[in-house]
Amino acid sequence: MAQPNIENKDTKMAVLIDGDNAQASLLPKMLAEVGKHGSVTIRRIYGDWTTSSMHSWKEALHMHAVQPIQQFRYTVGKNATDSALIIDAMDIMHRRFVEGFCIISSDSDYTRLATRIREEGFFVMGIGQKKTPKSFVNACDIFIYTENLAPRRESQQRQERGRDRGRGGSRKTGPQEQPPQPPPPPQALYAGTDPMPLLREAFEMAVQENGWANLGPMGKALQQLDPGFDPRSFGQRQLSSLIKSLPDFEVRRDEEDAAAGIWVRLKE
Repeated sequence: MAQPNIENKDTKMAVLIDGDNAQASLLPKMLAEVGKHGSVTIRRIYGDWTTSSMHSWKEALHMHAVQPIQQFRYTVGKNATDSALIIDAMDIMHRRFVEGFCIISSDSDYTRLATRIREEGFFVMGIGQKKTPKSFVNACDIFIYTENLAPRRESQQRQERGRDRGRGGSRKTGPQEQPPQPPPPPQALYAGTDPMPLLREAFEMAVQENGWANLGPMGKALQQLDPGFDPRSFGQRQLSSLIKSLPDFEVRRDEEDAAAGIWVRLKE
């Protein structure tokens, strides 16, 4: 079976969630990320619903029509959720119900599952925390870190209100009052990390004889090099914005052929 085109919105996707290793409050954003790559036709979450730790999922599951799958913990200290998820994933794969999978977990136990599904030609997407082992991240076609989905603006506003209260709770007015400052840039997940080594490698994979590389093939090369690469990890929403923010690249748009998109070149 040929690998489906992930840009095709008609691609059927199965979303399988490890309830013990996922965050209920991010479910809408996680489903929205999967929706960028296809239509979600199977939505299942696995866990022991007799435990109090799973109660936070109730409202989110009703709202987004996610089917809860009960899996008891037969032995204390052992997690049987991953076994149930893996069995269902293999069953869905062999029945050819979908063309792509999204595994939502930060557990390395799903590394072999992701690899096996990709071997059959299915598109595999992963969503998990930054602590997710690199083996699982690299086993997917694309991996999204939940830290890039969590709302940061509200937390920044709360911090600013806390600082205002610490200064007395009121702002002085008068000629010495400072003008309002622009909002801070988005917080980078990889604070202090230089994206240039990976971008240079992707550029070399996509560069043409004239020294320019199209941003589309360059983005695909980045996913091959690191499925977890995401411009949002560096405070930018899009790859084009990240490239433009770096002084190492020169950017141009083909005026004669708008469909050609954006071209980039490393500065001498």
